[in-house]
Amino acid sequence: MASAAPRTAARPGRPRWWTELPLLAAVYAAYTAGRLLARGDVATATGHGTALLRVERALHLTPEPALNRLFTGVPVVGVPAAYAYAALHYVVTPAVLVWLWRRRPAHYRVARGGLLTATLIGLIGFTLFPTAPPRLLDAGQGFVDGMAHYAGYGWWGAEASAPRGLGGLTNQYAAMPSLHVGWALWCGVIVWRLASSRVARALAVAYPVAIALVVMGTANHYLLDVLAGVAVMGVGAWLTGPLLRLADAVRTRGTPPAATEPDAPATARRRRTATGRRGRAGGVVGGGCETSPGERFPRQPTRGDHCAERGADAAPEPAAAPH
Repeated sequence: MASAAPRTAARPGRPRWWTELPLLAAVYAAYTAGRLLARGDVATATGHGTALLRVERALHLTPEPALNRLFTGVPVVGVPAAYAYAALHYVVTPAVLVWLWRRRPAHYRVARGGLLTATLIGLIGFTLFPTAPPRLLDAGQGFVDGMAHYAGYGWWGAEASAPRGLGGLTNQYAAMPSLHVGWALWCGVIVWRLASSRVARALAVAYPVAIALVVMGTANHYLLDVLAGVAVMGVGAWLTGPLLRLADAVRTRGTPPAATEPDAPATARRRRTATGRRGRAGGVVGGGCETSPGERFPRQPTRGDHCAERGADAAPEPAAAPH
């Protein structure tokens, strides 16, 4: 028991794992269910995708075609990119959460809150703005589906990161914003801020940049999706503080007030005073007037007539005057 206290004190703020796992599972289930319910019709999603591409072309910001040609034309680049798109967000994000929970518990709650808030904002984006990715646009747009192109190398099929045969369990029109990029950015920022290793911090910078290139090179997202993913994470981080304070206020309001302990020093003083009074009343120490027979401190408090009477009784009789 003595050794457990320092460990607890050294890791403040860590939530219990049996409350964290259901919370994360519930948010992820809501995210997945929301994506499935917000599929939208193909015409609307394709129209939104084409509109994004037109905006990018008007701004001369179209890196997707060149990246797509590189990734689909060079297997040594395209195959690792396909694996990265299909798997890393399922591996790296939970790994960073576990690392935070174990090694940086004081930062865990705020970081987790930002991730969950941004994820729910992204779900709203999928619902209100269903968007077909570049790989699902008309062939005249010049994009090649990188995931389908390399499907023979992995477990995914024509539905991007969904396992082959399970495409019905995913929403292919949830391109705006890119939470692949958003989650990668969250991981990068957290590791950069809290890791002490130079290698870890270098990977923290490289990871979100690499994922941004991957999602565009495999024709799964537009540049505007990438920027929206970054913005969503920023808004999620900004809202986390107020939301956590609100949650704490609600929790505190629903908790009955704990009994307040009396002030320890004041209680000790009262007990010493009461003990001294009982001792004086019982005649243990000077009968309440003297600390010991024949001794009296200057300005020692007396107890009224009782002490005066005791003093008169105890005074010696005056010696007889000599004749």
